[in-house]
Amino acid sequence: MQMSTTIDIPTEAKILIIDDEPANIALLTRLLQREGFGKISSISDPRHARDLFRSLQPDIVLLDLMMPHVDGFQLLEAFSRIAGPQTFIPVIVLTADVSTETRRRALSLGAKDFLVKPLDAVETVLRIVNLLETRFLFLELQRLNANKA
Repeated sequence: MQMSTTIDIPTEAKILIIDDEPANIALLTRLLQREGFGKISSISDPRHARDLFRSLQPDIVLLDLMMPHVDGFQLLEAFSRIAGPQTFIPVIVLTADVSTETRRRALSLGAKDFLVKPLDAVETVLRIVNLLETRFLFLELQRLNANKA
């Protein structure tokens, strides 16, 4: 299958970073900008993350798990409800907690990948790009299927 148009992922992808530590947001933003990503939104107060997710309709979410007020697990549940079962918006969990329980819980709530803090810059970019490729292929398939109907 060939995509009808070539997508420049760094130019097109809308990325949402949710982390209560501004230093982590700054680090990820710089890393992504260095790789050519331009549509980067971030929020450090997770209480407003649901509204931003709804309005932004991101292509990928980078989500810290351990935050005050609303943790990443609660946001994973909310994002699944907001997006619905027919949508694929990958969420990469950012965490220093590598316990089996944490990984299983996050995966059961819809996380698609994990990045362990402190982040490895190359691995971070590769994982983001891989999931964005899948996201854009999903969108292209949806478009093709809608055209057939």
